[in-house]
Amino acid sequence: MSEFITIQVGQCGNQVGSIFWPLVLHEYGIDSNAYLMDTLRTQKTHKQYSKDLLEAFHSFFYVPKTADVHSFKNISDLNSAKVRARAVLIDMEDSVVSRFKEGPLRKLFDQTYTISNYPGSGNNWAMGYCTHGMEYKERISEAIRKTAERCDQLHGFLLMHSAGGGTGSGLGSFTLELLKDCYSHVSSSVSCVYPNGTEDVITAPYNTLLTTNKLIQNGSCIFPAMNKALLDICKTQASKQENLYQASYTNSCLPFQDMNSILVNMLLHLTCGSRLPGSLNVDMSDLATNLVPYPHLNYIFSSVSPVDLVSSFISNSTNPKLQDQLFTNAWSRNNQLLKIDPFQPGSLILSAVHLARGNSSLSDLQRNVVRFQNKANFTPWSKEAIKLGLCSIPPAGHSSSVLCLLNSSAITHMFVNMIQNFQKLYKRKAHVHHYTEITGFDESFLMESKETVFETYERYIEIQNQKPVEIPRLQLI
Repeated sequence: MSEFITIQVGQCGNQVGSIFWPLVLHEYGIDSNAYLMDTLRTQKTHKQYSKDLLEAFHSFFYVPKTADVHSFKNISDLNSAKVRARAVLIDMEDSVVSRFKEGPLRKLFDQTYTISNYPGSGNNWAMGYCTHGMEYKERISEAIRKTAERCDQLHGFLLMHSAGGGTGSGLGSFTLELLKDCYSHVSSSVSCVYPNGTEDVITAPYNTLLTTNKLIQNGSCIFPAMNKALLDICKTQASKQENLYQASYTNSCLPFQDMNSILVNMLLHLTCGSRLPGSLNVDMSDLATNLVPYPHLNYIFSSVSPVDLVSSFISNSTNPKLQDQLFTNAWSRNNQLLKIDPFQPGSLILSAVHLARGNSSLSDLQRNVVRFQNKANFTPWSKEAIKLGLCSIPPAGHSSSVLCLLNSSAITHMFVNMIQNFQKLYKRKAHVHHYTEITGFDESFLMESKETVFETYERYIEIQNQKPVEIPRLQLI
């Protein structure tokens, strides 16, 4: 059974992790008494799939060989069996990490794999990368090594962090670089949150650019998400489910738990082909091969349908019209985790993957792939080769769902916006001294990062502007 090590870095990464683990347990049919809704899974669905789910329990958890996973019903059973999450928790400001030392899940996390500090990285990438990276390199390496040694079939790393702060961006970049150096044969998938539209850090343009440079160079697949996109999805769901007054109040808040749950649902769907049975399984190594056509063009659009925690497709989900609606919603820009339309005019799809879970059939996939091919503009090589996955186990609370992954040249809009925001700050050298005073950081790192992002932008544009080469038919003499 494939196993994954989850690495949570910084405040954002650990906040996502605080939602990830309760939802993982709930998917496996184990009550965590944490942030969950009673309606996430019907009793019928739980009984139907509990055996297959528990057999995949090792994917995210270390279970002593003397324990029987089929006896796990609640947290007490896990604690008695000394089950541990395959997780490394890192944050240089310990307020969020300390939450994992409390509550019903506290015994799932080995404290020797928890690395924290005070007072943090000061919203400074250089502090996170150069100072804390070098200071904690051995501890981080040792924690990852010990976690990896508990794996029989290590399949990949899931790295969760943000791009706008200090620890998440700087130490997250350092950790990813460490993974590439020490575990180059293991895929590293990154879920990175970008602050676009919700910035509360003046140095975010520097941190974001420096982080993106490292992600482009070292990540297998990068699955970025924008806070603004996640927030808009939450607002849309709230307006559908609540009265007008309550929806107005919800829209004025930042529902971080709901925003993070969208990311978690995407990650669980992303790994389902490696963890769970299905007639057309796609594991994580397949994704990198199919989604990244050229080195460093590794930024992937992702969207899940349905995005709400309680599905409207629970009944009659085998109806072809409802199945088609699932795919239509997955392609909608309203379900994208980026505030960019991957199908906007002029852009091209370089590669695509559709992963279905639950009651979807192969005919549903094939029918909707034809619809997708008619909808999007493709490169000459990608239209006929769309990777498909079909997992028989539905996600918690749904009878079926679809994850759409796209490598689109529309990502250039994100890179352009990133460079423009950087230029606004850097042309007056504002706040640069906070970075250059850090030992090990040189101002040239900023320009190198800009150059890397711009070169990636140019590569996408080059592919987008390529014209088919007409080769005349050979004539017999």
